[in-house]
Amino acid sequence: VQLQASGGGLVQAGGSLRLSCAASGSTFSSNHMGWFRQAPGKEREFVSSISRFGGSTYFADSVKGRFTISRDNAKNTVYLQMNTLKPEDTAVYYCAAKIGSSNYDQMWAYKYWGQGTQVTVSS
Repeated sequence: VQLQASGGGLVQAGGSLRLSCAASGSTFSSNHMGWFRQAPGKEREFVSSISRFGGSTYFADSVKGRFTISRDNAKNTVYLQMNTLKPEDTAVYYCAAKIGSSNYDQMWAYKYWGQGTQVTVSS
């Protein structure tokens, strides 16, 4: 599976961005999809994930109520809508794919990774 993340940019605190991750090379609906992020000097951390057909979604406590995740299996794309952004959301955001929903918040469980897209939130 090849993953291509896009949609990052510079936004003021309180603003919104929508990230997209386009997949190719495999049956997209076979994969549980996740978003992780890595801020400078910090470890990569789980942000959100979504089950194969979108029936289950998961969020880190730090983004609950502000971020939503969705997918369009017809377009082989997963989205991360980020609202009420904060400076602490600044990071490189990565999409990733795995088989099965277990360990959805663990980096090691994801087999495929995109290249990352930079999100910068100014105060």
